[in-house]
Amino acid sequence: MDILVVSYILYKGYMLIKETRAEQLLKGIILIIFLIPISNFFNLTMLNWILTKTLTIGVLSIVIIFQPEIRRALEHLGRTAFNDKHILEDEEVMEKVITEIVNSAGNLSESKTGALIVIEQVTGLGDIINTGTKLDALVSSALLENIFVVNTPLHDGATIIRNNRIVSAGCFLPLTSNNDLNKKLGTRHRAAIGISENSDALIIVISEETGTISLAMNGKITRNYTKDRLKKVLINIIKNRFKKKSTWREKVIGWKEKIKGTKS
Repeated sequence: MDILVVSYILYKGYMLIKETRAEQLLKGIILIIFLIPISNFFNLTMLNWILTKTLTIGVLSIVIIFQPEIRRALEHLGRTAFNDKHILEDEEVMEKVITEIVNSAGNLSESKTGALIVIEQVTGLGDIINTGTKLDALVSSALLENIFVVNTPLHDGATIIRNNRIVSAGCFLPLTSNNDLNKKLGTRHRAAIGISENSDALIIVISEETGTISLAMNGKITRNYTKDRLKKVLINIIKNRFKKKSTWREKVIGWKEKIKGTKS
């Protein structure tokens, strides 16, 4: 059991840093750890001293340099089935909200109007919401399209959706620091990837130049969505989260019943 638990933790830890800057750092640390006993065996005193000191200072450097990755990992651990308060539980309302969002995305795409729509999931986006203008209005395609009309006060930021309400518009998002992205991606797309790296939010981006619909999540972005495909993907993602939540609840209820049965 001990070996299985440790193996699972190491596996999940690697999956969190996979394809990030931290992955390359981890390889460097493993190499240093491997070289230290070799340098000691061959009496390479100076090399051994340098490697040992590098490893000691490196721990502090990791915390400073890779703060975003550490934060993302801790937030991932904090997303449990007990705090999914930002996920719609009513499937009928959820599908209606997604339909409104997708319709607005389709219309904005046809008119080549740039847009950035963030759908909050488990990770709270309160700090992002506070950077914009509070609205607290029911989600509707007409309102979303109005928000992104060019030269209006709120068009040049992100709109945050929580459950079935538009909570804020004109919000500022953190830009990704990933330098390997396609150079054709503009600020909106980089902002979408940036917030998806720090949360589990779903971000819809409409290109102002081409009208292309893109979806960002988990630090990655996929492009060239149609209305039907976007709707299908969003519904599947949110339904799967809801099913996982329900499964966890069923397990907790089962554990409670077993405990009560044992006590009786």
